[in-house]
Amino acid sequence: MTKMQANLIFNPKGNDNTEQRTIIKWNKTWLFQLNSTKYNWAKSLYQVMIWNFWVPEKVKWLWEDSIQFKKELNEDEQRAYKWILSFLIFLDSIQTVNLPNFSDYITAPEVNLILSIQTYQEAIHSQSYAVILETVVDAIWRDEIYYFWRDDKNLLERNEFIWNIYQRFLDNPNDENFFAWIIWNFLLESIYFYNWFAFFDTLASQSKMVATDRMINYIRRDELTHVTIFANIIKEIKKEFPKIYNKDVIYEMMDTAVKQEIKWSKHILQNKIIGMNDENVEKYTKRLANDRLNLLWLEPLYKDMVSNPYKHLDAMQNNNMEKWNFFESTVTNYSQSSAMNWSWEF
Repeated sequence: MTKMQANLIFNPKGNDNTEQRTIIKWNKTWLFQLNSTKYNWAKSLYQVMIWNFWVPEKVKWLWEDSIQFKKELNEDEQRAYKWILSFLIFLDSIQTVNLPNFSDYITAPEVNLILSIQTYQEAIHSQSYAVILETVVDAIWRDEIYYFWRDDKNLLERNEFIWNIYQRFLDNPNDENFFAWIIWNFLLESIYFYNWFAFFDTLASQSKMVATDRMINYIRRDELTHVTIFANIIKEIKKEFPKIYNKDVIYEMMDTAVKQEIKWSKHILQNKIIGMNDENVEKYTKRLANDRLNLLWLEPLYKDMVSNPYKHLDAMQNNNMEKWNFFESTVTNYSQSSAMNWSWEF
């Protein structure tokens, strides 16, 4: 297995020729020469991500959710709300730490740039969860929510599984571990968040915790761009480094992620949340996996999962002026500005 080297901070002997550039393993100067770029999808995503800028303070009326949490959510909904936040906090925390390490092995400045924006967005998501906890949940619960994994072995196992894949490459940076690292970034961004987004959407469909769901919708909008980043990186690896690319690894890791997500969802939801029974969770997760594989130009893993089990969320989409798509597989309908085009054409 070929050992990989992290990028130098500056390399005077590097080659910045755009046509020769590759997504990884290119010997460049590390000058961010952004008037000459190779990966058009990264240029487009830069526009989208910049104009998606938001801060938690944009979300109003969160105090109303505090009242609803205490007076209108039943015990099962309160429990799920808290423990789902615990997992989301972990996911965005580990990505904030992980992404700069990952970027150290990407050798296209335009891709490094959007990974930097993603890191910033993950930090904003962490701040968002803090704002939710400060506003909605009593202070006595906050530490327990942050450190729920210390008491729940199911969550600890999930967190350790994710962390170990990332750490394995850092401890042994070779091609095989790097490819697994890429795939797990894609799976974390494209699979792990979405049952939990569905939980908040389901509450909102019942006119519960609507401000929290609005915050989650901002986060989901960011996550769709993150999914797109890693889908494109994987496709560039396939094109430029076919010996590193391994379709079987993708299917194997996807199946592992789906099984983990279904198990954890059933553990947290306990078949007690209206609209999110065990059958719907399993159908949704497998359907989502098929959609994500389609982004990678791969055949579905679960061929019988073709319909959306969450019909109430389809209805929400039809009534929502922002028209978010629960099963969206591409990033659409985001504003872009011709004033920030680095002199390129779209």
